Order: sequence, then C-alpha cells, then structure tokens
Amino acid sequence: MKFSCRPAEPYYFEDLKIGAAFESPTRTVTEADIVNFACLSADFNRLHVDAEYAATTPYGQRIAHGLLVLAIMSGLVTRMQLNQHLEPSLMGLLDIQCRFPHPTFIGDTLRVNVEVLDKAETSRADRGVVSFQRSVVNQRGEIVVEGTWKLLVRRRQN
Repeated sequence: MKFSCRPAEPYYFEDLKIGAAFESPTRTVTEADIVNFACLSADFNRLHVDAEYAATTPYGQRIAHGLLVLAIMSGLVTRMQLNQHLEPSLMGLLDIQCRFPHPTFIGDTLRVNVEVLDKAETSRADRGVVSFQRSVVNQRGEIVVEGTWKLLVRRRQN
C-alpha cells in the first residue's frame, strides 16, 4: 500500500465561505504549561503561580495566563485541517480582538471553534481580508476566550 504525502490543496480567499465552521482537536492545560509560560513571559502574577494566594481569590485556585490560552489556541488552530489548507495562501495576521469571559484552570481541556465571519476585498487584486470568529471552549462547554482574527489571504490568480 502506498501513502501520499502531497501537500493539502490550498484554500484561497474565494474558497472560504462565510458561515463555514471548523473544530480543532483538544488539549489539556497543565501546571507545567503555566509554570513554563510564567518563566517565558516573566509574568509571575500570584494568581497564576501561587496556589495559596489564588485560593483566597474569587476563582479559588490558580488560573492560566490569558496570553497562554491564546498561545494554546494558536497551536490548536495549526493542528486543524483548515490550517493545512489555508497555510499556503496565508499572508499574515492583521488584527486580533478578543475577550476572556471565563477563567481557564489547570486540568481544563480546551478546543477551538472557528467560523468564517466576513470577507473583504482589498485594493490589491492578489489578496483579501478574511475575518474568523474563534472561540476556545473548555470541557464544561464554557467559552474561555472568544474573538475575531483578521487574516490577509491570497486570492486566486486567474
């Protein structure tokens, strides 16, 4: 039996339909993730790294850094089939708008839901802007991060 390692067929601006939805694999947030992110970012806020202090807060326990959850989201999106098709035509990230309606705790398992929200042509015929709604959802069905990502995507050259 032969297996093909051909690259995925690229998705261009024209291929992305408003309302198309995609879901990522899942990933569980660990204590090591939080400690490593604190070291990398130098953000040692007690809410993230001090269990005794965090127990006295309304959350009752340590929470993950918001930017860590964004980084996990980014990684999960790269594992999506959507990304395998989009990557060859992706020209760059233009804008991120997001909010954090619920905390993420050690042990939470996250997935990302992505929906094509909007598309806009640009003044250059070789590219367009695609807006994606991204939501990070935990195992309890709570949205922990949600927002809009605007990406610059190549157009088909006819």
